[in-house]
Amino acid sequence: MTFRAHILGAAAGGGLPQWNCGCLNCSLARSGKIASQTQSSLAVSADGDSWAVLNASPDIRIQLSHARSLYPTGLRQLPLASVLVTNGDIDHVAGLLTLREMQPFTLFATQAIHDVLAQNPVFDALNASVVARTAIALDTPFKLVPGLTATLFAVPGKVPLYLEGEEVQTDLIGDQTVGVALQTGSQNTFYIPGCATLNDDLRSRLDGADLLFFDGTLWADDEMLRAGLGQKTGKRMGHMSISGPDGTIAAFAELNIARKVFVHMNNTNPVLRPDSAERAEAEAAGWIIGQDGMEITL
Repeated sequence: MTFRAHILGAAAGGGLPQWNCGCLNCSLARSGKIASQTQSSLAVSADGDSWAVLNASPDIRIQLSHARSLYPTGLRQLPLASVLVTNGDIDHVAGLLTLREMQPFTLFATQAIHDVLAQNPVFDALNASVVARTAIALDTPFKLVPGLTATLFAVPGKVPLYLEGEEVQTDLIGDQTVGVALQTGSQNTFYIPGCATLNDDLRSRLDGADLLFFDGTLWADDEMLRAGLGQKTGKRMGHMSISGPDGTIAAFAELNIARKVFVHMNNTNPVLRPDSAERAEAEAAGWIIGQDGMEITL
C-alpha cells in the first residue's frame, strides 16, 4: 500500500479569489499573476483505486473534475468510497449538496456533526438509501478506505458561525471540531484544517508524524482587521495564526514532523504569494505551502 494525498482545495472559505474581495491576493489571482485556489478539501487513498474525500467544499464539483484519480471509471462508477467532515462549517459541508446525484458512498462524521446536518432538511437531498451516514466516536479507529485506518480526535475550536450564540468559546474541545489521524502500515498522517491552539494533547499526537496538513488560515492574528476586510481576529474565528510567538511556526518548532503542509489559507494570507517574505519565512521553517492539485505520497 502507498499512501496518496491529493489537495483538492488549499484555500479557506471563499477561496482565492473570493468573489467579493479586491485585496492584493485576489486581484493578483484574477489577473493570473498568482494561482487561484479552491476551498478546503483533501482526497486520500491507500491503493489508488478507492478514495476518501476529507471535507466536501462548495467547490467540490470543479475539484473532482480536475482530479484525474477520481474520474468515473464507468457510466456511474466512481472511485469515491467515502466522505469525512471535520466540522460543520459551510466551507466543509456545503459540497455535500453537490454529491446528491444518487452516488453511493459513506458519510463519516462525529455524532455532533451529523446532528448539525440532520437539523437542516436540505441535506436530506443525500438520499439515505444511497448515502450511509455513519457516526464515529472520538479516538476510535475505523476503516476509511481499504488499507487506510482513520481516527478522529478533538481539536480546540468553535461551533460553526451559523450556530454561534451571544457568547462564543473559541477553544472548545469536543466532537464539534476534530482532526483526522490516518494510518497506512507504519506511516502516520494528520489532517487538521482548523485549530485554535496547539495544546499538550496535540503536541503528543503529532510528534513523530510522517506528514501533517495543518490550519494555515491567517499569517497574523489581526490580518483581517489591518486589511480593512473584517472585524474578527484569527483567535476569534478559532484559528491559530502562522506567525508570532503564539503562532504555528513557533509552536511546531520543537516537534519532529517529517513533512508539514499548510492548508485552509485565507485569501488575504501573504504566504499565497510565491515571492512574499512571509512565504520565504514559512518555507525556511520547514513548511510547505499547499496548493490545489498538489499530490504527496508516502
